[in-house]
Amino acid sequence: MLRENLNDVLAFLAVARYRSFTRAAAKLGVSQSALSHTIRGLEARLGLRLLARTTRSVAPTEAGERLLGALGPRFDEIEAELAGLSELRDKPAGTIRITSGEHAAEAILWPALAKLLPRYPDIKVELNIDYGLTDIVAERYDAGVRLGEQVAKDMIAVRIGPDFRMAVVGAPSYFARRPKPKHPQDLTAHDCINIRLPTYGSIYAWEFEKRGRALKVRVEGQLVFNNIALRVNAALAGLGLAYLSEDQVREHVAEGRLVRVLSDWCPPFSGYHLYYPSRRQAAPAFALLVEALRYRGSSR
Repeated sequence: MLRENLNDVLAFLAVARYRSFTRAAAKLGVSQSALSHTIRGLEARLGLRLLARTTRSVAPTEAGERLLGALGPRFDEIEAELAGLSELRDKPAGTIRITSGEHAAEAILWPALAKLLPRYPDIKVELNIDYGLTDIVAERYDAGVRLGEQVAKDMIAVRIGPDFRMAVVGAPSYFARRPKPKHPQDLTAHDCINIRLPTYGSIYAWEFEKRGRALKVRVEGQLVFNNIALRVNAALAGLGLAYLSEDQVREHVAEGRLVRVLSDWCPPFSGYHLYYPSRRQAAPAFALLVEALRYRGSSR
């Protein structure tokens, strides 16, 4: 490949990864027409079709997939090395992109960032809230946050939070007119506040376990959210039972605004982990963030 073709290859990698000329053009800072012209020129020089285009989608051809798989990781390594060199200063600097679910972002990431960033003004953090299991390599994130059991084996995983439990809660006004459930299956007769998660493809089935026996219960109700605050508010308003992390409702339970049920069916499970590719060159800013987030037990 001639050196003058390297920019064209970078343009192809952007389109192939984003599956969109619009998003790739925005990322590269060029017009869609200029990007399309670049790709056509590269295909003409190679004598191969690299992208299959329709009015609604763009996808790599067999040749395009081969080029993406062969050159994409190499360019990523070059970019990471250059980024590492640019950050070799007295103070760590650079932008760190992280994808995380809402709960981990609020309970763990934000408290750590609020302490770290004032001390290092040259570090910038972009935090994207996403309930999906994002491919951090394809989407160009530096790291992601998932529960320990969800982290892929080829990733480096750093524990950033303790084990935690889920809680089923309802307002006293709700239980004034409905009996408390004694078994997870009793929830099918209750009004429940559902959550829709893209990782499950539909409405999330509430998960329980007791003495090694696991249950998933599909509940019904008038409300479906993909947001924590709205589920808490709906439960406080007496509109149904909610299934939330224990720490999200602890204060409400302690002060009697919510009543917890089925606690014996909600054992602890593995907490959140920060994960990133094993080949990633740890820049000073990123290494600093990892250490700030690393869970150190009750002393944290």
